[in-house]
Amino acid sequence: MLVLGIDTATEVAAVGMMRDGRVLSDVWERSPTGHAARLPALVARALEEANATIGDVDAVALSVGPGSFTGLRVGLSFAKGVAFSSGVRLVGVATLEALAMLAPESVRTIAVVLDARRGETYAAVFRRVDGVIERVTGDLSLSPEAARERIAAEARLAPPSILLGDGAERYTKSLASLAEQGVAILPFEQIHPRGSVVAAIGERRLELGLDDRAELLVPVYVRGSYAERTLTTEKALS
Repeated sequence: MLVLGIDTATEVAAVGMMRDGRVLSDVWERSPTGHAARLPALVARALEEANATIGDVDAVALSVGPGSFTGLRVGLSFAKGVAFSSGVRLVGVATLEALAMLAPESVRTIAVVLDARRGETYAAVFRRVDGVIERVTGDLSLSPEAARERIAAEARLAPPSILLGDGAERYTKSLASLAEQGVAILPFEQIHPRGSVVAAIGERRLELGLDDRAELLVPVYVRGSYAERTLTTEKALS
Protein backbone atom coordinates (compact mmCIF):
# COMPACT_ATOMS: atom_id res chain seq x y z
CA MET A 1 0.00 0.00 0.00
CA LEU A 2 1.42 3.37 -1.07
CA VAL A 3 0.54 6.11 1.44
CA LEU A 4 1.00 9.84 0.94
CA GLY A 5 1.50 11.70 4.24
CA ILE A 6 0.83 15.45 4.56
CA ASP A 7 1.37 17.82 7.49
CA THR A 8 0.59 21.54 7.17
CA ALA A 9 -0.33 22.23 10.80
CA THR A 10 2.71 24.43 11.54
CA GLU A 11 5.06 26.72 9.62
CA VAL A 12 6.70 23.53 8.30
CA ALA A 13 4.86 21.93 5.40
CA ALA A 14 5.93 18.28 5.24
CA VAL A 15 5.15 15.56 2.71
CA GLY A 16 6.30 11.95 2.73
CA MET A 17 5.66 8.64 1.00
CA MET A 18 5.48 5.24 2.68
CA ARG A 19 4.98 1.77 1.25
CA ASP A 20 4.49 -1.25 3.49
CA GLY A 21 6.43 0.26 6.38
CA ARG A 22 9.29 1.61 4.24
CA VAL A 23 9.97 5.33 3.79
CA LEU A 24 10.25 6.23 0.11
CA SER A 25 10.56 10.02 0.41
CA ASP A 26 10.47 12.85 2.93
CA VAL A 27 10.44 16.54 1.95
CA TRP A 28 9.61 19.67 3.90
CA GLU A 29 9.79 23.44 3.75
CA ARG A 30 9.40 26.10 6.44
CA SER A 31 7.45 29.20 5.51
CA PRO A 32 5.62 31.65 7.79
CA THR A 33 3.52 32.93 4.87
CA GLY A 34 1.32 29.88 4.32
CA HIS A 35 1.40 26.62 2.40
CA ALA A 36 -1.29 26.94 -0.25
CA ALA A 37 1.10 27.89 -3.05
CA ARG A 38 3.88 25.45 -2.13
CA LEU A 39 2.05 22.26 -1.13
CA PRO A 40 1.43 20.94 -4.67
CA ALA A 41 5.14 21.37 -5.48
CA LEU A 42 6.15 19.54 -2.30
CA VAL A 43 3.82 16.69 -3.14
CA ALA A 44 5.29 16.54 -6.64
CA ARG A 45 8.82 16.36 -5.17
CA ALA A 46 7.84 13.59 -2.77
CA LEU A 47 6.24 11.60 -5.58
CA GLU A 48 9.28 12.07 -7.81
CA GLU A 49 11.67 10.90 -5.08
CA ALA A 50 9.45 7.87 -4.52
CA ASN A 51 9.40 7.17 -8.26
CA ALA A 52 5.61 7.31 -8.18
CA THR A 53 2.73 9.32 -9.58
CA ILE A 54 -0.39 10.58 -7.85
CA GLY A 55 -2.27 7.82 -9.63
CA ASP A 56 -0.17 5.21 -7.81
CA VAL A 57 -1.26 6.46 -4.37
CA ASP A 58 -3.55 4.10 -2.46
CA ALA A 59 -4.25 6.34 0.53
CA VAL A 60 -3.65 9.81 1.94
CA ALA A 61 -2.79 10.35 5.62
CA LEU A 62 -3.29 13.89 6.85
CA SER A 63 -2.22 15.70 10.01
CA VAL A 64 -5.53 17.17 11.21
CA GLY A 65 -4.44 19.31 14.17
CA PRO A 66 -4.40 21.07 16.41
CA GLY A 67 -2.35 23.71 14.65
CA SER A 68 -2.61 26.68 12.35
CA PHE A 69 -6.23 27.16 11.27
CA THR A 70 -5.17 28.22 7.78
CA GLY A 71 -2.52 25.53 7.43
CA LEU A 72 -4.91 22.78 8.47
CA ARG A 73 -7.49 23.92 5.93
CA VAL A 74 -4.88 23.96 3.17
CA GLY A 75 -3.82 20.39 3.88
CA LEU A 76 -7.38 19.16 4.28
CA SER A 77 -8.52 20.75 1.02
CA PHE A 78 -5.65 19.14 -0.88
CA ALA A 79 -6.13 15.71 0.71
CA LYS A 80 -9.88 15.74 0.12
CA GLY A 81 -9.31 16.80 -3.47
CA VAL A 82 -7.13 13.73 -4.03
CA ALA A 83 -9.58 11.45 -2.23
CA PHE A 84 -12.67 12.70 -4.06
CA SER A 85 -11.03 12.73 -7.49
CA SER A 86 -9.38 9.32 -7.33
CA GLY A 87 -11.33 7.43 -4.70
CA VAL A 88 -8.29 6.64 -2.54
CA ARG A 89 -8.61 6.00 1.19
CA LEU A 90 -8.22 8.93 3.59
CA VAL A 91 -7.18 8.93 7.24
CA GLY A 92 -6.61 11.70 9.77
CA VAL A 93 -3.62 11.73 12.13
CA ALA A 94 -3.25 13.79 15.32
CA THR A 95 -0.58 16.47 14.83
CA LEU A 96 0.90 16.36 18.34
CA GLU A 97 1.03 12.57 18.30
CA ALA A 98 2.96 12.59 15.02
CA LEU A 99 5.53 14.97 16.53
CA ALA A 100 5.84 12.83 19.66
CA MET A 101 6.77 9.85 17.50
CA LEU A 102 9.99 11.67 16.55
CA ALA A 103 11.33 11.71 20.12
CA PRO A 104 14.54 9.76 20.83
CA GLU A 105 13.93 6.20 22.03
CA SER A 106 15.77 6.87 25.30
CA VAL A 107 13.10 9.36 26.42
CA ARG A 108 10.16 8.26 28.59
CA THR A 109 8.05 11.44 28.92
CA ILE A 110 7.42 13.43 25.74
CA ALA A 111 5.77 16.85 25.83
CA VAL A 112 4.73 18.56 22.61
CA VAL A 113 3.89 22.26 22.60
CA LEU A 114 2.90 24.27 19.53
CA ASP A 115 2.33 27.99 19.27
CA ALA A 116 -1.44 28.60 19.12
CA ARG A 117 -0.96 32.36 18.67
CA ARG A 118 -2.43 35.12 20.85
CA GLY A 119 -0.41 34.04 23.88
CA GLU A 120 -1.65 30.44 23.96
CA THR A 121 -0.32 26.97 23.18
CA TYR A 122 -1.52 23.60 22.02
CA ALA A 123 0.02 20.98 24.28
CA ALA A 124 -0.06 17.25 24.96
CA VAL A 125 2.03 14.84 27.01
CA PHE A 126 2.92 11.28 26.00
CA ARG A 127 4.80 8.47 27.72
CA ARG A 128 6.84 5.61 26.32
CA VAL A 129 5.70 2.34 27.89
CA ASP A 130 7.46 -0.87 26.82
CA GLY A 131 8.63 0.87 23.67
CA VAL A 132 5.16 2.14 22.75
CA ILE A 133 4.22 5.83 22.92
CA GLU A 134 0.94 6.32 24.78
CA ARG A 135 -1.07 9.43 25.58
CA VAL A 136 -1.00 10.89 29.07
CA THR A 137 -3.21 13.86 28.16
CA GLY A 138 -5.53 14.84 25.38
CA ASP A 139 -4.76 17.79 23.13
CA LEU A 140 -5.05 20.88 25.32
CA SER A 141 -5.28 24.63 24.76
CA LEU A 142 -3.20 26.19 27.56
CA SER A 143 -1.35 29.36 28.44
CA PRO A 144 2.44 28.87 28.25
CA GLU A 145 2.59 29.01 32.05
CA ALA A 146 -0.10 26.35 32.47
CA ALA A 147 1.63 24.17 29.87
CA ARG A 148 4.91 24.52 31.79
CA GLU A 149 3.34 23.42 35.07
CA ARG A 150 1.57 20.43 33.51
CA ILE A 151 4.73 19.30 31.73
CA ALA A 152 6.88 19.72 34.86
CA ALA A 153 4.47 17.59 36.90
CA GLU A 154 4.40 14.77 34.34
CA ALA A 155 8.17 14.93 33.75
CA ARG A 156 8.86 14.34 37.45
CA LEU A 157 6.87 11.10 37.32
CA ALA A 158 8.82 9.45 34.52
CA PRO A 159 12.22 10.89 33.57
CA PRO A 160 14.04 11.36 31.29
CA SER A 161 11.78 13.81 29.51
CA ILE A 162 11.80 16.04 26.45
CA LEU A 163 9.94 19.03 25.03
CA LEU A 164 9.25 19.23 21.29
CA GLY A 165 7.45 21.72 19.06
CA ASP A 166 7.71 25.38 18.09
CA GLY A 167 6.13 26.53 21.37
CA ALA A 168 9.48 26.55 23.15
CA GLU A 169 10.99 29.02 20.67
CA ARG A 170 7.88 31.22 20.72
CA TYR A 171 7.43 31.25 24.51
CA THR A 172 11.02 30.96 25.68
CA LYS A 173 10.44 33.10 28.78
CA SER A 174 7.73 30.78 30.07
CA LEU A 175 9.07 27.38 28.98
CA ALA A 176 12.87 27.67 29.20
CA SER A 177 12.83 27.00 32.95
CA LEU A 178 11.75 23.42 32.23
CA ALA A 179 15.39 22.72 31.39
CA GLU A 180 16.26 23.40 35.03
CA GLN A 181 13.86 20.61 35.97
CA GLY A 182 15.55 18.06 33.75
CA VAL A 183 13.39 18.47 30.63
CA ALA A 184 15.51 18.52 27.49
CA ILE A 185 14.27 21.15 25.03
CA LEU A 186 15.02 20.29 21.41
CA PRO A 187 14.95 23.01 18.73
CA PHE A 188 12.05 22.93 16.29
CA GLU A 189 14.56 23.09 13.45
CA GLN A 190 15.92 19.76 14.67
CA ILE A 191 12.65 17.93 15.26
CA HIS A 192 9.73 19.17 13.20
CA PRO A 193 6.76 17.57 11.37
CA ARG A 194 7.65 14.81 8.92
CA GLY A 195 5.32 13.59 6.23
CA SER A 196 6.72 10.07 6.48
CA VAL A 197 5.69 9.86 10.15
CA VAL A 198 2.15 10.96 9.30
CA ALA A 199 2.12 8.35 6.54
CA ALA A 200 3.40 5.65 8.93
CA ILE A 201 0.74 6.36 11.56
CA GLY A 202 -1.88 6.53 8.83
CA GLU A 203 -0.74 3.22 7.39
CA ARG A 204 -1.21 1.51 10.77
CA ARG A 205 -4.70 3.02 11.15
CA LEU A 206 -5.63 1.92 7.64
CA GLU A 207 -4.48 -1.64 8.35
CA LEU A 208 -6.95 -1.65 11.24
CA GLY A 209 -9.70 -0.39 8.96
CA LEU A 210 -9.83 3.03 10.62
CA ASP A 211 -10.39 5.07 7.47
CA ASP A 212 -12.09 8.45 7.65
CA ARG A 213 -14.88 9.45 5.31
CA ALA A 214 -13.65 12.37 3.25
CA GLU A 215 -16.90 14.32 3.59
CA LEU A 216 -16.80 14.01 7.38
CA LEU A 217 -13.11 14.60 8.11
CA VAL A 218 -12.57 18.02 9.71
CA PRO A 219 -9.63 19.77 11.40
CA VAL A 220 -9.13 19.36 15.14
CA TYR A 221 -8.96 22.95 16.33
CA VAL A 222 -9.22 22.29 20.14
CA ARG A 223 -10.35 25.91 20.57
CA GLY A 224 -12.50 28.22 18.49
CA SER A 225 -11.01 30.76 16.14
CA TYR A 226 -10.40 34.31 17.35
CA ALA A 227 -13.45 35.49 15.41
CA GLU A 228 -15.63 32.78 16.95
CA ARG A 229 -14.46 33.55 20.48
CA THR A 230 -14.92 37.27 19.95
CA LEU A 231 -18.46 36.69 18.71
CA THR A 232 -19.22 34.48 21.73
CA THR A 233 -17.91 37.14 24.09
CA GLU A 234 -19.94 39.87 22.40
CA LYS A 235 -23.11 37.75 22.69
CA ALA A 236 -22.41 37.10 26.36
CA LEU A 237 -22.01 40.83 27.02
CA SER A 238 -25.05 41.90 25.02
